[in-house]
Amino acid sequence: MLPARHRGLSILLALLVGGAAVPAVADNDCVDFKWDVSKERALFGQAPVELTAGNDSKSAPGIVPNRLYKLRLAVQDHVVFSVPPGRKMTGTPAFAGLAALRIEAPGSYRVAIDLPLWIDVVSNGNLVQPTDYQGQHACSAPHKIVVFDLGSQPVILQFSNAFQDDVLLTVTAAPVRKL
Repeated sequence: MLPARHRGLSILLALLVGGAAVPAVADNDCVDFKWDVSKERALFGQAPVELTAGNDSKSAPGIVPNRLYKLRLAVQDHVVFSVPPGRKMTGTPAFAGLAALRIEAPGSYRVAIDLPLWIDVVSNGNLVQPTDYQGQHACSAPHKIVVFDLGSQPVILQFSNAFQDDVLLTVTAAPVRKL
């Protein structure tokens, strides 16, 4: 039998090791993405630029890739979308807003957000169909990523059906896929 001093030390060590494992479990909620999302995860670790989302396309603030934004949304009933959202509006109180994305080169871009809401991309008055998406329900850094192929024309991001009045988001160029 161990002396009381050693038992106490063993118990303390077990508690310390067990406590250290708790943050790792939280990080594990964000590791099951099918793509490498290390760039998005790094951006979500930065301080965001705070902006108020537009209530229409004319008031939409400009955003650029590779920055984290905290976008303050408005009550969805007060937002005039460029085109109707691709998903039916919920009947519950919801929040929405628009942002104007400025990109330098055409290509595939990932829009990453920290909570469940609907993302639409509008270009030339039409919805741009996503090419891929994924999410992790237990993760908020990011929660959801949607990929769109974008040209060089102006692009409006529409966010709708949010359950809270702000969203963290970032846009990154999608890496070239290796076959």
